[in-house]
Amino acid sequence: MSAFDVLIAVAMLVGLVGTVLPILPGLVLIMGAAIVWAVWGGAGALGWGVALVIVGIGAAGIAATYIVPARRASAAGAPGWVLVVGAVGVVAGFFLIPVVGALVGGPIAILAAELVRLRDLGEAWRSTGEALKGVGIGIGIQLAAGVVMVGLWAIAVLVL
Repeated sequence: MSAFDVLIAVAMLVGLVGTVLPILPGLVLIMGAAIVWAVWGGAGALGWGVALVIVGIGAAGIAATYIVPARRASAAGAPGWVLVVGAVGVVAGFFLIPVVGALVGGPIAILAAELVRLRDLGEAWRSTGEALKGVGIGIGIQLAAGVVMVGLWAIAVLVL
């Protein structure tokens, strides 16, 4: 394994951390590292094929991250705009509360939106919980996709 491969591995491991922490663009970082590896790593056509498969898995993981919470929240009766408010809360929390703001801002925003919509704290709390379970499942999907992506790259590096 070359020094270049070690740098790519570090970038991919940081990407894996990013699948769990919303501060880093996890799967995007792993996909980018795979593309950089294919371009400058000299892996040839097989390397490009591996990079394309990694990008496909990453794209599917990113899509699932948005689809799963939306479906779960919808099944609990929350409209789509509530998740948009939650996303705005994540961004606002990121800037207002250093380090943990993104993790706190989203749930608070979803709960506030549901409280305004339902006017019942118990019901708002229940649908917020369902939305957060969906987000947790989405994070799990991203982590699993990231592990598969990094594993596929590692196998390719060992084989090539």
